Amino acid sequence: MEATNNCSIVSIDELQNHGINAADILKLRGAGVCSIAHSGFVPATIQAELRNRAYSISTGSNQLDDVLGGGIMSMSLTEVFGEFRCGKTQLCHTLCVTAQLPRSMGGAEGKVAYIDTEGTFRPDRIRAIAERFEVDPDACLENISYARALNSEHQTELSEQLGVQLADGSYRLLIVDSIMALFRVDYSGRGELNDRQQKLNQHLSALIRLAEDYNVAVFLTNQVQSDPGASALFASADGRKPVGGHILAHASATRILLRKGRGEERVAKLQDSPDMPERECVYVIGEGGIKDSD
Repeated sequence: MEATNNCSIVSIDELQNHGINAADILKLRGAGVCSIAHSGFVPATIQAELRNRAYSISTGSNQLDDVLGGGIMSMSLTEVFGEFRCGKTQLCHTLCVTAQLPRSMGGAEGKVAYIDTEGTFRPDRIRAIAERFEVDPDACLENISYARALNSEHQTELSEQLGVQLADGSYRLLIVDSIMALFRVDYSGRGELNDRQQKLNQHLSALIRLAEDYNVAVFLTNQVQSDPGASALFASADGRKPVGGHILAHASATRILLRKGRGEERVAKLQDSPDMPERECVYVIGEGGIKDSD
């Protein structure tokens, strides 16, 4: 099948031009299938045009945005990992607000889908952060679609259901906080590790497809575990490494390590990015969310 305008991803509406019944297309759309991929080769200039559609969402910290090349990028997966009280969930809450801001303020002027696996989402934090950016708190909460995942299978099902919502073009950000928590509970022994990684791989592939098909930013938080013998590729200076292994490492286009600094300061280190060099910066967590250190 030739893709219209040589684009590698096109709307399923184009199927009508190839003899597919309109009723069948409607069924596909109802099931959350809204695009098709061209299986052949296209000029690299076409891929460049697709990448030009990508946008960034501010983290609330100008210094962190600078390290990331503008903020959290769309059309890809961004993963932050670190120990407790480093600001992973606070960054999620901040992004829930900044994603709705005008583009002139580092926002994306869109809605947010939030999958909560640990029960840490707090509407009151959204209200406080919204006030910092002079956004109506109730309107801000109204633009966040929230779901509490109960187990890893439910988590996967929730992401699969998102296609229908994202298809309307109003969503700009999908958050999963955290990506590995329920998988660690449901697959606890070494004998279940292969099954866990296979299910995780399928889940991540679905998230990548959502990011690319609907041009949304997918933001994942992740836990860490101690491993004194871990390689420098994955571990931080204290021997901690992100959970999920190579499968999660390869799926995440951007990986950010968060750690505690001096006093109330926190440090964000960009460990992996297809666009930016390895760098780090300092930030703090305030009443209004993530912000630059004074």
